Amino acid sequence: MNLAQKLGYPENTKLLMIHADDAGLSHSENQATIKALQNGSVNSYSIMVPCPWFFEMATFTKDNPNYDCGIHLTLTCEWENYKFGPVLPISEVSSLVDQNGYFYKTRQDFKNNAKLSEIKKELTAQIEKALQFGIQPTHLDSHMCSVGVTPEILEIYKELGKTYNLPVFINKAFVESISLCDEKYDFENTLLADNLLIGYYTDFEKGELRKSYEKALDNVIPGFNVFLLHPAFDDFEMQGITLNHPNFGSEWRQIDFDFFTSEECATKLKENNIQLITWKEIAAIR
Repeated sequence: MNLAQKLGYPENTKLLMIHADDAGLSHSENQATIKALQNGSVNSYSIMVPCPWFFEMATFTKDNPNYDCGIHLTLTCEWENYKFGPVLPISEVSSLVDQNGYFYKTRQDFKNNAKLSEIKKELTAQIEKALQFGIQPTHLDSHMCSVGVTPEILEIYKELGKTYNLPVFINKAFVESISLCDEKYDFENTLLADNLLIGYYTDFEKGELRKSYEKALDNVIPGFNVFLLHPAFDDFEMQGITLNHPNFGSEWRQIDFDFFTSEECATKLKENNIQLITWKEIAAIR
């Protein structure tokens, strides 16, 4: 039986999760995520525990357990002037931070410096902080897919999923595309998302990001599909955070919010006979 059949749908069902990353990153990100959940087609999201606006989103999460919420495990910080670091004292996870005590900006710097034992320690602390706050996570996923840079780090991620009895988001093609080593990954006995749908910078540059999202929904195929987006408002806060980073920047995130809360998006889902699913449903059949 494939995932669709296990969930009670026909074998060739087009399963789709519309997932919002980066909740907790900022007030703008939080408010856009909440509105997209309440008024749009977004049906899953994940929260960044180390970020300054974690408390606001965590409060919403705890008060609204009906929404599908995961923990967006965070080990890197890509922004130029907006920084955050580990939830543990730096003295306990010093290999994870730069000279200023913040997470490394790139996956390469993270890979070059991070110790496996400290990665596991910090990720465990992020999960525990969310649990202590009262969040009941439905899954684990990873900011910038930093856990995918080597097979050893991916194994830590998978192991945490088993420890906390939570499904983990893994798409084989995406992990292999951001890999920073030549070693082989072990994807055996692991639930994999068949297809990852995401916006591309070339479409954004050409002003065709929204069109590319329409086309992606028209071309969803049978299997387990995940659409990753990053809703936020193109306001002063997000413009400051994403300074000199148009890729998944402030303007891009506004487009994400606008499209996935539109009637057009909802219509596309119906026209293409797409069945929305959540991690909560997947966790129940594991």
